[in-house]
Amino acid sequence: MGEGSSFLGQDQAAGLRRWARQQGIDVTEEGVTRESSAREESVCRKTLMVVGMPDTSTRQRHRVQQVLRDWHVAGQRWIGDPDVWRIVVLGADSPHVPILAEQQARWALWVEGDLDGFRRAYRVLKCLAAGRGPRRLLAIHPGFVSRDGLLNNLQQAADEFCGIELLVLNGTAGERTESRR
Repeated sequence: MGEGSSFLGQDQAAGLRRWARQQGIDVTEEGVTRESSAREESVCRKTLMVVGMPDTSTRQRHRVQQVLRDWHVAGQRWIGDPDVWRIVVLGADSPHVPILAEQQARWALWVEGDLDGFRRAYRVLKCLAAGRGPRRLLAIHPGFVSRDGLLNNLQQAADEFCGIELLVLNGTAGERTESRR
């Protein structure tokens, strides 16, 4: 690669570091991330990157946090303390997604509870597949009576058409299913 591509890589990395600082995440020159906060010394925080939200506002982060709390109360013990999770909401078309997909282990796809929510979620999956995004995501949603039907269809479409493994939690007792890959 020539000098120009090196400059573009440095420019993209600088943009990612600037964005991460705005989100409260410290990104080192080597690309290793660590969350920075006053509670960092006493609490091990987990970062959950979330795509598919209507916007990246604080309100959306609170919605995801509430789902984690609800799941925890319903028996999802893997969550641990729901308040320890650092929720980072970003657009699937963000230029930072490919870099963050390599650096962040935990990703979730927000699926809104209406019929258009499933269409939007599928479009987000297509965008992630085309843009070198994460290949494994947790489906996170405000709650459905049953996962049968649309959630199953979304999980199957993610696998077959996007090459993405979508983890869907069943019910409230902690059952889960993964796409067959």
